[in-house]
Amino acid sequence: MTEGKIIKAYGDALDDGAVQVSFTLPLAAGPQAKAAAASLAESMGLDQAEVVHMASQGAGFSFFVVYGHCHHQVDLSTLQVTELELEEMDFYEINDYIRDNVGRKLNVVAACTGTDAHTVGIDAIMNMKGYNGEYGLERYPWINAYNLGSQVDNTFLVAEARRLQADAILVSQVVTQRDVHIPNLTRLVELLEAEGIRNSVVLVAGGPRISHQLALELGYDAGFGAGTTPRQVASYISREMVARKLGSL
Repeated sequence: MTEGKIIKAYGDALDDGAVQVSFTLPLAAGPQAKAAAASLAESMGLDQAEVVHMASQGAGFSFFVVYGHCHHQVDLSTLQVTELELEEMDFYEINDYIRDNVGRKLNVVAACTGTDAHTVGIDAIMNMKGYNGEYGLERYPWINAYNLGSQVDNTFLVAEARRLQADAILVSQVVTQRDVHIPNLTRLVELLEAEGIRNSVVLVAGGPRISHQLALELGYDAGFGAGTTPRQVASYISREMVARKLGSL
């Protein structure tokens, strides 16, 4: 972070404040809806608001993309951001690290919990084929990876974590309407605490709008957002396991 630096949105020229917003209105696509979208953008404080895209979203609804210029700015010195400090290793380094410092395979249990049926993220981390040219955790010889799939009840996940003697639990959540993922993630922590095993597992949350800061607030050890790779998750879990092992000596 650059201390004391004031920044504005950037479009065609530095500090021009150019932004793009998108939203849906409960109006059928047409001149009135387009005018309403432009008016709403102006109410947001956007100058030179221009509706560049309008599309029907079914009976009585329309989707819009609007360009405009905002005059708001951000003072970076006022921001407080909690970031995960991660020393990454590659596939071979991770396996060697687990072998040399833990001395056994790590048991990693993962699931999309609650009503969440979006498995793309957790599959990218867990499945053998991996993501973005990287192997998933199932490919790691020093990790036992158990992918429980989607819409897994928290009570079942806790039971399986206990049965499989999980060292780490990975929970994938796509942000849903009315933020129902928040109480669902919180509920898992409560169940683990009730079972007396919260402190014996590395608990990780992931998803497109999950931040490390949010994860910590909900009682997790770490949070990973969009674009996370299997190597990053494996690096964190293995190093955290070793740190806990050393801390208990």
